[in-house]
Amino acid sequence: MLLRRITKHVKDQNWFAVGIDFVIVVIGVFIGIQVANWNDARSDRQLGQEYTQRLILDLEQDLAGTRSLKDYYAQVLVSVQEADRLLAEPGSDNQALVVAAYRASEYNDNPPNTATWDEIVSSGHLKLLPTDAVKDGLGSYYKFRKRVADSAEIRTSEYRKTVRSLIPLTVQLAIRKGCSDIYDELNVASGFVSDCQIDLNDGVLMDVAEALRASDAVKESLRHHYSLVAFMQINNDGDIAGAENALALLMQIAS
Repeated sequence: MLLRRITKHVKDQNWFAVGIDFVIVVIGVFIGIQVANWNDARSDRQLGQEYTQRLILDLEQDLAGTRSLKDYYAQVLVSVQEADRLLAEPGSDNQALVVAAYRASEYNDNPPNTATWDEIVSSGHLKLLPTDAVKDGLGSYYKFRKRVADSAEIRTSEYRKTVRSLIPLTVQLAIRKGCSDIYDELNVASGFVSDCQIDLNDGVLMDVAEALRASDAVKESLRHHYSLVAFMQINNDGDIAGAENALALLMQIAS
């Protein structure tokens, strides 16, 4: 209708009316663009808020899991030191030595939940999150977690290989049955059972303990294994601090 009216005004050479129609068209286009921009901005704000809530949930789970992991490796470190002490004592308790040596070789992991962060990065939506939260919290946290999350050095350490090669399978199964891990409400291993029961006769435990005491490889690799576990605890502390910082920033934004 507007086009027909403009055409008529041009034929009639009613330039004033043509000018008015032109202004109407320009204003209409401008309003249409503004409405589209407002809708886009509203959609971006809503998506940014959804990302923020999802990241908060991810970080809360990461934080809880890493705290449990720190508790777990704290007990592994205790076992490392206990095994070192018992190996140096010829008359030390056989069961205590076998259990400490085995527990010192335990491995656990808590990989970060990066699904939301990876989705944000891959879709180019970082701009939907506040710059300060990305620069001062989230970016550093996920970069650090990806760098240290793989604790394969502990899983493949020489000490772990040596000890688990020396301890017979029947003994390992008995330890797992009576001296197993304990789990928190998130089903994450957070330590070892305090009342350790091993259903084996004293002769078997004595043979295993003597094999451990006689192995120079066990004693030497245990010292290096200690540094691996201690470094894991440093990483856990860093992950906890990073998650707490990023979470505080996001919670401040969400409130």
